[in-house]
Amino acid sequence: MLTISQISKGFGPKILFSEISFRLQRGERVGLVGPNGAGKTTLFNIVLGLTEPDSGEIEMERNLRVGYLPQESAPTGEETVTELATSITPEITQIYQTLRQFPDPDSPERLAAVERFVELDGFTLEARTKRILAGLAFRPEDCDMPARTLSGGWIMRAHLARLLVMEPDLLMLDEPTNHLDLETLGWFQNQLKRYPGAILTISHDREFLNAVCDGIAEIAHGKLHRYHGNYEHYLKEKAEREAQHLAAYRNQQREIAHLEDFVRRFRAKATKASQAQARLKQLEKMERIAAPESAADTIHFTFPQPERSGQRIANLTGVDQAYGDHQVYKNLNLKIEKGQRIVLVGPNGAGKSTLLKILAEQIPIQAGTRELGLKVSVGYFSQQRVEVLDVERSVLDEAMQRIDSGMNEQKVRGILGAFLFRGDDVFKKVKVLSGGEKSRLALVKLLLSPPNFLLLDEPTTHLDMPSIDALISALKDYSGTLIFVSHDVHFIRAIAQETIQIQPGKVTHYPGDYDYYLRKSGTGSDQEGLVAGLKNARPDGRPASEGAHKSVSAKERRRVAAEKRKAESASRKKIERRVSQLEEEIMALETEQSEISQQLEDPASYADPAAAKEVNLKAARVAKYLEEKNYEWEVAAAELGAMHSE
Repeated sequence: MLTISQISKGFGPKILFSEISFRLQRGERVGLVGPNGAGKTTLFNIVLGLTEPDSGEIEMERNLRVGYLPQESAPTGEETVTELATSITPEITQIYQTLRQFPDPDSPERLAAVERFVELDGFTLEARTKRILAGLAFRPEDCDMPARTLSGGWIMRAHLARLLVMEPDLLMLDEPTNHLDLETLGWFQNQLKRYPGAILTISHDREFLNAVCDGIAEIAHGKLHRYHGNYEHYLKEKAEREAQHLAAYRNQQREIAHLEDFVRRFRAKATKASQAQARLKQLEKMERIAAPESAADTIHFTFPQPERSGQRIANLTGVDQAYGDHQVYKNLNLKIEKGQRIVLVGPNGAGKSTLLKILAEQIPIQAGTRELGLKVSVGYFSQQRVEVLDVERSVLDEAMQRIDSGMNEQKVRGILGAFLFRGDDVFKKVKVLSGGEKSRLALVKLLLSPPNFLLLDEPTTHLDMPSIDALISALKDYSGTLIFVSHDVHFIRAIAQETIQIQPGKVTHYPGDYDYYLRKSGTGSDQEGLVAGLKNARPDGRPASEGAHKSVSAKERRRVAAEKRKAESASRKKIERRVSQLEEEIMALETEQSEISQQLEDPASYADPAAAKEVNLKAARVAKYLEEKNYEWEVAAAELGAMHSE
């Protein structure tokens, strides 16, 4: 379905890749990997026709439908979230524009648009879209919001929903996991496993590649190599291929050295001249095996070990935090001890980044106290840290802003070199750096003044795999205290020793690593469905409970448990009433739909064209309401089933 033939591309003197070829068949799921700057996104742009190659050809099957998710930004207009996610064809997009332009329900333009929408089965499409949006953690009330009012990450989720609704023949995804939390990521991976089309994805998330891909294509050193299997199979096959290549190269080099030595020794001797000449011709005809390419540049560094702190790192006592009417934390209590390595998990918007900001004193708390321990110094790396870099400075000048009196320019350049800013790269303007380069520079600035209490918010975003592995290695040797947020499961498993789960209305501490948390919390495959997407939606304003670190008496625990059982019983009864109400509404709509169907089957209904048109529009409206109510019933019934199973 897609054939890349002898494609070459360079920018100025830098050659990204030369004469690479690749073929993607229907149904294949291939991960495109390689170091930052190797040309992965550029190759995507060439396939999409956004960039012209220097040479070579791209061939696609006729009428191939291609869907593309860019890495960082995608356009939005005046459409709602549902309209954006449902606009899978230009005609549907135009219909939505017409409906917004003509709000009068009796206007001829609106009636014509609605009629065409019915012909395209648009109301059924909307219902399916809302199911997918729910899986991506959109709440029902979010679906009618203007997409432009959402943050960039949620806009990207809406575009991702549009691609899943569209189901193109070829789905091209550039770092699709960057804006997903762990819970939503599980749902998304499950969707891709069932996806009917072909998938070509760029990703630095090895767990994602292992779960989704059946093939890996690596761009490195200007070449593209294809491997079978997921990422783990790729690592093994690559190691075997490189070992075989190295062995063949060494054997040939020994043979060449032996032949050259014979020619050198006996070329001048009359009795051996003919044999020497034969070996010389053998050397000339020999097809030389290329020398093994050096390993991709990797970051090798260790943290300068920070000053020792006291045993108590930080205390939060009775902390309240809200944004407007949205209560994030209520009476939160948390104790952090020296040497802890904690990962914060939970859905986007639950308060993970807010907790880091509270601990880092980046935002004022509205109630309660925040206390740091003796000799505690805080280092905070935020998701938006790269945005506050001075883009007009050079890399070196920006790094020098954080040095102390004991660090000279030579040492700063040495650390920058460890982060792949080598030679003249240190004189580049920050504004020309890629996202990954900016992330590395932000980490450099943090490390130049090493803290003993480190708070990291998504530190692996925009980093390639070698950089992530190097950061893991450094953090394992780090002697300070660490709390972090990440959606990279490989990174979490390598670093976290404890887990704090943050959910709407609940904060729970698990004194074990990520796998311990998965076992104890029951999280995993059972949360990869529709209910998980809804239960892990953004906070709905309910107050977060006190942290699990607060000790309580046995009497208090019994009281809390009784209140919890009472609240659960009330919630269950509320859902039961909702399910019953929805069933009644569905029965009424089905009866009305049956009556309308009888009218449509009666030839007399078409005697008056205007009346017939109104009956058709009424049929469409009823069908839409029925789809929506069935969808609401499905969600409520699933939630009720989950309550009963608990």
